[in-house]
Amino acid sequence: MNVKTSFLSSDLVFRFRRDKVAVVSLIVVLILVFSALLAPVIAPHNPYDLTTIDIMDSEIPPVWDEGEGDSRFLLGTDPQGRDMLSTILYGMRISLTIGFFAVLLQAFLGVSIGLLSGYLGGRIDAFFMRLADIQLSLSTLMVAIITLAVFQAGFGAELYSELAIIMLVLVIGIAEWPQYARTVRASVLAEKHKEYVDAARVIGMSSRRIMIRHILPNTLSPILVISTIQVANAIISEAALSFLGLGMPVNKPSLGSLISSGFEFIFSGSWWITVIPSVVLVALILSINLLGDWLRDVLNPKLYKD
Repeated sequence: MNVKTSFLSSDLVFRFRRDKVAVVSLIVVLILVFSALLAPVIAPHNPYDLTTIDIMDSEIPPVWDEGEGDSRFLLGTDPQGRDMLSTILYGMRISLTIGFFAVLLQAFLGVSIGLLSGYLGGRIDAFFMRLADIQLSLSTLMVAIITLAVFQAGFGAELYSELAIIMLVLVIGIAEWPQYARTVRASVLAEKHKEYVDAARVIGMSSRRIMIRHILPNTLSPILVISTIQVANAIISEAALSFLGLGMPVNKPSLGSLISSGFEFIFSGSWWITVIPSVVLVALILSINLLGDWLRDVLNPKLYKD
């Protein structure tokens, strides 16, 4: 039996096929992710090419609005005259990029600290766990708002607009590492006194090798579940910061900055500028969270019910 056949006949795939919510959620996520990745190919316009944007095309309603819609712009245009469909595709790519790399940073910091704290214990464990307590007592948005506001004030909006993606990844990533650290630490405390770890010590393996080669693989299930949820949380954080004007600049729109740019027009009749990106954001976040819930239930036998 080859790897593909073995995977398709596995219990994980069987349970996935039986769960219609998980199937629909995965389909929605894949459609949105691939649409974002292929934005330069499938988007009818390039929102970054200023030569193709005409301010006279601003606030054109969606094509289904009889009498005012324009067939060139399926979902209408924003206040700057950019095609909403194209801007949403490019903006979603930025939101997903920030979410993905922020979670990678969170996982790297949290897993490393959790392994060290759980395995070494003592003062190292006490120091990192008190640091995690302090971090958890602070809201991610509060830390991000203060950090990004200080950076903008100190270095200027122009430099910030160039480094916005990097700054958002760093701020969101560093603010959320305790989620991983506490989970990994708990798993390490449960694993480090088992016989296979004692056997590895007896044959002279280093602590570093024991942590990475033997203990870490047994903590991957909770890490996978946390990562799924944290991607959604990172995208929400980026959207909130962009809505407050501390995220992506207007010339490099994300879903959050798109929602923010159209909010002042929502009561003047141009509802689509805010509503359509909001629907896309909600669909993306909801689908990722539903997948995360399904993974949590399936990977934890005590929670899963046939």
